[in-house]
Amino acid sequence: MTDVMNQQSQADAVNDRPWLDASLAVDDRVQLLLDAMTVEEKAGLFFHTMIAIADVDEANPAFGLPSAREFVEARHMTHFNLLGAAPTGREIAAWQNEIQRLAASTRLGIPVTLSTDPRHSFSDNPGAAITAGPFSQWPETLGLAAIRDEALVERFGDIARQEYTAVGLRVALHPQVDLATEPRWARQTATFGEDAELAGRLGAAYIRGFQGESFGPGSVSTMTKHFPGGGPQQDGEDPHFAYGREQIYPGGQFELHLKPFEAAFEAGTRQIMPYYGMPVGTDYEEVGFGFNKSVITGLLRERFGFDGLVCTDWGLITDAEIFGDHHPARAWGVEELSPKERVAKVLDAGADQFGGEACPELLLELVADGTIAEERLDASARRILREKFELGLFENPFVDEDAADGIVGRADFRAAGEAAQRASVTVLTNEGVLPFARGVKLYVEGIALDVAASFGEVVQTPAQADIAVLRLQAPYEQRATAFENFFHAGSLAFAADVIEHVRSVAASVPTVVDVLVDRPAILTEIADAAASVTVNWGASAEALLDVLTGAAAPEGRLPFDLPRSMAAVEASRPDVPFDTADPLFRFGHGLELSCVEGGAAE
Repeated sequence: MTDVMNQQSQADAVNDRPWLDASLAVDDRVQLLLDAMTVEEKAGLFFHTMIAIADVDEANPAFGLPSAREFVEARHMTHFNLLGAAPTGREIAAWQNEIQRLAASTRLGIPVTLSTDPRHSFSDNPGAAITAGPFSQWPETLGLAAIRDEALVERFGDIARQEYTAVGLRVALHPQVDLATEPRWARQTATFGEDAELAGRLGAAYIRGFQGESFGPGSVSTMTKHFPGGGPQQDGEDPHFAYGREQIYPGGQFELHLKPFEAAFEAGTRQIMPYYGMPVGTDYEEVGFGFNKSVITGLLRERFGFDGLVCTDWGLITDAEIFGDHHPARAWGVEELSPKERVAKVLDAGADQFGGEACPELLLELVADGTIAEERLDASARRILREKFELGLFENPFVDEDAADGIVGRADFRAAGEAAQRASVTVLTNEGVLPFARGVKLYVEGIALDVAASFGEVVQTPAQADIAVLRLQAPYEQRATAFENFFHAGSLAFAADVIEHVRSVAASVPTVVDVLVDRPAILTEIADAAASVTVNWGASAEALLDVLTGAAAPEGRLPFDLPRSMAAVEASRPDVPFDTADPLFRFGHGLELSCVEGGAAE
């Protein structure tokens, strides 16, 4: 009897909402839904903003945003970028189900699409990436590039896909296939490095892992970024901020930066995000790429034939207060336009969605005054709705809360991530000190003492030690606001006191210096002092010490050159790869170490 009732309920739902009939072609379902939508409901589709886990009726803790109910019911929005880590997969799953129940209660019942920045590694940046939390933890994308294994990258994407879908995350705001050709640029850690061929090959594997063999209900849609290639930033500054708005091409290499995107298109990436930067001195309009018709329509749509969804980078339309500081809209080249005029220019450029914005009232005003035709809304709405249908969200918007914790951070997923951390460690120099034996007298900095105690007898001073291990972070300059300091920028040279400290320790005991290189730090003086230098791209202390003691073999090879000096960096052309004179270590450099079961012998 229950089955009969369920069938009747489903039949009634299809009668009321014919687009729910899964036997129809997707294009037909899209048209049926589009025909039923008011202009207000269409406008809501265009806004893809931030959200954080909270009760649906509470003001959202993410950047002081309104409640989920305000977004979904009043503004008709159904696309949200989930910020912040959660303690468990079940907590995310339960919250996403609550959001989907809210969406289902609206007139049309259009399900929510949840997206996320990368959340499988070590970065914690509210504007770019989220630390792994309950998910399996892997090296940063640069670390995947250091391993250089397409099968491993695809396996990572497949694992991340399973963890994402278990909690209802259906759009990856990644991969980032920009080329890291400007050594100072703040956004390199999520790229595949400096080489166009490697970035394209691994980016395609990443997309295949997330989207699966065929795109459908089990997939995570990839939003590949940042078209037509971030990276060639004037002075290496990032266009999140006004001082970094210009992308320059003194080496004439604009076309080179398109190469990884060609591989992404071939792999079937579903969505594209243009960057904030504005091209200077090219054939393209000198406005930010999100406003740039010559780039989005002329290059992306017409030349490359891309008919997927285009979503701008976050915050092009309205100013924002972030951590108590005012940050202007990233309307580079069109600062003089009003927010409403910026909306019109983005749509005229050919984009479909406004990232990080929640102002459908501006779009409605443009339709009401005749600036934007409703037919233009329909063109983008079709792409947006098609994605929801093909992801299977209309059939099954909910996830299994009981199963989420069994998938998110599953033991074999964690083991794979930890193995990748070890493999990605890159040995730059070794004067016969690696691998060292477990049980030695060990002086450490930047490593928790209880962790170090598992590998040796921890001592208090370098003079008492057999070997020292110092962990450092690639240097960066402090900037004026809290948000800016999440984006490591400026000089790549270590401060004099840091170098002097390394020399002091190294004068007392053979010293291994390990550096987290989210940017290509200048290691010239460090390498002169230390007995060994390694670099990591996101690796736990346990993973590093396993490598240093020979329990695991490092496989990392540099995904970019490491420059010899800041003078060489400043003289290089930001659009040209491998352009710093006489680099200290070249792309592809990485030493092998002997690997001893259980650790190195005496």
